[in-house]
Amino acid sequence: MVTALSKPSSLIHEIQLEKVDNWNLFKFSEPLQLRMESLLEKKKADQLTNDEIAELDAIGELDRIFTHMNAMLAAQDANS
Repeated sequence: MVTALSKPSSLIHEIQLEKVDNWNLFKFSEPLQLRMESLLEKKKADQLTNDEIAELDAIGELDRIFTHMNAMLAAQDANS
């Protein structure tokens, strides 16, 4: 069975900015954070479906993008 890979952009409505100290950081909404944790638990138990694998891949890609962007913002602030 072939599944369509979910695109990280399909999760754009789950993005929020959160004020942490003096920084505004990109974060997942609480429902998306909980979904990622649920999928990771299923992955540990080797119980993911193909659709869930694609979903976790998309969430993981978005997480990597956020981590990079937040690091860039922190570095920019540190150099100011």
